[in-house]
Amino acid sequence: MDIGSLIAALLLGFVCGAIARALVPNDAFKSMSGWQSWLASTVLGLLGALLGYWVFTGLFGIGDDDKFDWGGIIGALIGSIIVVAIGSAIIKRSRAPRA
Repeated sequence: MDIGSLIAALLLGFVCGAIARALVPNDAFKSMSGWQSWLASTVLGLLGALLGYWVFTGLFGIGDDDKFDWGGIIGALIGSIIVVAIGSAIIKRSRAPRA
């Protein structure tokens, strides 16, 4: 992976992660601020891009062979929304008081 591809992957991850966090109501990551929020958005977006790539290319045979490209932004966004929702559910469950 060259530097241009790395930068594009990080930008794709950040954009998709930020949009997914804005679309998922009451996500567990909303209390973060500053660099932690930026990092969380990027990591969630990159994981979502991988999930979207796996679902659309691996299962449905739709798309191309590049994991992190702007052509697959819809799949990356859908994957990011799924990752944010699941991650929020897991974090909220672990923070819940136990009786």
